[in-house]
Amino acid sequence: MTEEDPGAGIEAAVARTLDLAATWIGWDGVPRVTEGRIYTPHKAIRRQADHLVDHLAEVEAVLAGVPTEPDAWHASLVTTHADLAPFTELDLDEARQRLTRLARTFRLRLLAAGPAEWDRPREGWTLRTIVEHLSSSWYAEQVGDLSRPPPAPFAD
Repeated sequence: MTEEDPGAGIEAAVARTLDLAATWIGWDGVPRVTEGRIYTPHKAIRRQADHLVDHLAEVEAVLAGVPTEPDAWHASLVTTHADLAPFTELDLDEARQRLTRLARTFRLRLLAAGPAEWDRPREGWTLRTIVEHLSSSWYAEQVGDLSRPPPAPFAD
């Protein structure tokens, strides 16, 4: 993220997510558990996309001066059957298309809104705060880089 282009942070987070996702081909099928929640390659991609959609809708509502859609996502609390599917090259290709377009749309929306809107005080978060919140590859980091062996367990 930069002062002149805060949406760049969103695109960087998506790029990091997709770099990690490229290591998930042939995932061993063992979910990763973080903070009591299950993460898999498909769930990480789903949550990254849902997170972008949710906050893009929020930004559009804020800019239009209308109430935001109430949050009813199950988010990372649930793991669907689809989340447990093998992760293939085709899944990676689809994720690249979906996430890259979403991130770019978000970035362009912010640029179109302009700097005067980014830090304007509002009820809730400023647009810049929303962008900072989205400038993370947290979900993908929970699955991690699967091209590397996992760390050895601690031995006494």
